[in-house]
Formats: sequence, C-alpha cells, structure tokens
Amino acid sequence: MWQAKPVQWCLPNMTAKQTTLPCGLTVVTDHMPHLKTSALGVWVNAGSRLESAAENGLTHLFEHMAFKGTTSRNALQIAEEIEAVGGEMNASTSVEHTNYYVRVLAEDVPLGLDILADILQNSLFDEAELEREKHVILQEIGAATDSPEDQAFDLLLATAWPDQALGRPILGTPETVNSFTPQTIRDFMARRYSPGNMVLAAAGAVDHQALCKLAQEAFTSLPQGSACTADAVVYKGGYAQVERDLQEVQLILGFEGLSYHDDDYYPAQLLASILGGGMSSRLFQEVREKRGLCYSVYAFHWAFLEGGLFAVHAATGPDDTEQLLPVIVDELNSTIDTLRPEELARAKAQTKASLMIALESPAARAGQIARQMMIYNRIVPVDELIEKLEKVTLEDIRRTATKLFTGSAPTLVRVGPRSAMMDIKDIQEKLQARISGVASRPTTDA
Repeated sequence: MWQAKPVQWCLPNMTAKQTTLPCGLTVVTDHMPHLKTSALGVWVNAGSRLESAAENGLTHLFEHMAFKGTTSRNALQIAEEIEAVGGEMNASTSVEHTNYYVRVLAEDVPLGLDILADILQNSLFDEAELEREKHVILQEIGAATDSPEDQAFDLLLATAWPDQALGRPILGTPETVNSFTPQTIRDFMARRYSPGNMVLAAAGAVDHQALCKLAQEAFTSLPQGSACTADAVVYKGGYAQVERDLQEVQLILGFEGLSYHDDDYYPAQLLASILGGGMSSRLFQEVREKRGLCYSVYAFHWAFLEGGLFAVHAATGPDDTEQLLPVIVDELNSTIDTLRPEELARAKAQTKASLMIALESPAARAGQIARQMMIYNRIVPVDELIEKLEKVTLEDIRRTATKLFTGSAPTLVRVGPRSAMMDIKDIQEKLQARISGVASRPTTDA
C-alpha cells in the first residue's frame, strides 16, 4: 500500500501531498477546503526541445490528436461528456512540457480523471482525423506567422540557439507536420508517455488518497519507456531580421540566461522585474513615460532545465527604432551602479504578490506543483520560495546583471519595415565597455 508524503507549508490551510504509485506515476495534490471545484491534469516531460529536426512539431501534434477519439469515445463524446457536467478541458505544449487538464466540480473528479486516462492511453490516431488536424495546425502556423510578435519570438529562439531543438518553433513547420503518420505518433507515445515521465497533479476540492486510488485503477496501459533526456544546448546569439510592411517594429534584445537550478535564478527573475516588470519599472519609465519611444516595453527571464534567456521586448515606430535601442542598452548598463534599495523591495513585493495571487487559483496551483516535480523532483514549499526571494541583495542583482550582459554575445531580432539599426557589434562593445567599468568598482548594499 502506498503512503502519501505530506509537505506542510507555513501558510495557513495549505498542504501538498505526493505519492508515487506502484505503476510508477507520481501523484501530487493540494487540497483547498474552501473550494467546490477541482483542477487536475497530467504533465508530461515532453516538449519541443526533446524533438529531433525531423520530429519538430510532433509533440504539439500529439497533444491535438489526443482529443480526436479513443477506443471508447469519439472526439464529440470526449467534449460532450466533460461539458455535460459543466467542466472544461484543454491542453498545451511548451518547450519542455506538455499538459492535459480538466476543471470540474468536486463530484466529477472521477469522470475528469477517467477521460484524461482514456485519451493518454487509448487514443486511436485515426488517419482521416490526423489529416484533418494537420490542416488545422497548418492554419495555426499561418496565424503565428501573420502575428509580428509571434514571429519575432520564434526568430529570437532560432537566432539564440541556431540548428538546435530549443531554437525550433513549438508548432513545427508545414514540411514536418505534413510528414507525420499515425505510426510516427504511436512510436512517439511509446517513447515519451511512460509513467516515470509524467505527473498527475490536482488542486482544489480533491482528496489525495481517493485520487491515488482512482489513478492506480485508471492508468494501467501506459508504455514502459525510458526517462526522457534532452540534448545539451549551446547558446550562440547573433542578429536576424524579417522585413515586413508593418506600421511598427517588433524589437527584442536578448542575452544568455540562467537555468532553474542556477544559484542566481532568483536574482535574474527580480532583475527582469526591476527593468521591465510593470509601469514603475526602469524601462517603462525611461522609454515610454519620459521619452515616448514606444507603446510597449518589458523585460523577461525565461529559465529552462538547462540554460535560459534574458531579454527586452519593445514595439515601436520605424522612425524611433534607431533612438530606442541605445536607450534600452544604457538602461541595462546603468542598473548595475544606480540600483536603489526601494526598487529591489518593490520587485520582491510584486513577485510575492504574483505568487500569492496564483495560489488562489486551483489550476495555477496544480500547475505549480506539477512543474516543481518536473524541475526539482519535489514540491517546493511556498515559504521556501519567499525566503529565497527575500535573501536576494543589491549586490546579487549587480553581480547577476554583469554576468548576464557581459557573459555572452547579445541576440538582436527585428520584425518590421526597413529602418536604421545599430550594428550588433556596436551594441556588444557598448555593453562591454560600460559594464566593465562599473563591475570594477566596489559596491555595498545600502
């Protein structure tokens, strides 16, 4: 008999439990006694960065095909059964994970779990359905290509990690999508969808032991594949642009970031907030409020299991591009020696508030504990996360900024009409010269 392992959080009325079932599937739950609904889903260690070049887009296609009929339900019945009880069901594919989830009333958790288990074990991958879904995905690829912002982000990854899985689009290409067959999908499932590569997570009105019992009975046909590992990534950086007849320019300046496991992961997250995490952020105030150079500007840090990306995105007019980029670079530089204690305090408060707000949603909480199991192989208590944020100092931010902005070549991508643009080498020299001088001076926390 399996035993649940409770993890007590310091925050009141919050407990998470985890169990590994005899079949090898990990189950994690977070009971929220004040709710009458449950969010549950299966997270799989399968994403676009685990694909070969020929498989690009296969993970995403599999996600679509899982809803297209099983040995006991056709596609319409899958939709009707979950909606007949007022529930909702969906899925998503990311760079490193895929998840399938439902949101139902507490009494309908057994139904939700049964449907999840059915689509992940008994899907037919009918050839006619596959051809129709390929057509749908080709439309999805076309929509992403039509979106200048989506195109800029795809171009960013392709330039930062050229000829690598991490740099390829999650949706795949028309060529790869059209090449997939039902057998291709079955072989993919046999390799990726084994119990050791999956986590069943639930939050809200859910009983841990009851869910474990249901899961042990439902997940009896998962393939016994091996653990999924991704190829090592090598950040390159560089410059790329796509000329399009648009009214504005999509501009992204990026640098090699940090993984979830890096000691400076939390400083990098807070640095992104300080630079471009809201209306009080440095970039918003300097670029938009003071200079009026763009409508939208923000900074972000994407962490992966290995490596990451720190970047600034801005959408601006063609005539403002040449002036905008030096202002962004100067603001990145100046953060190192002009960072103020109140800015760090504000970033910590914003990050903690976002964390707490997310904890009010059972779907967000289920997703959080599932990802933690995938990344850290354990549930990370909320008070531990807050403690790590609180420990970050001004010197940690300065050190991390210096490492990020001088440790690699920048990645600069641009989508929009032809206009003047700084040379990428000029940007790198400007960054190196400015930060080298700052980094050589001693700094102390205020």
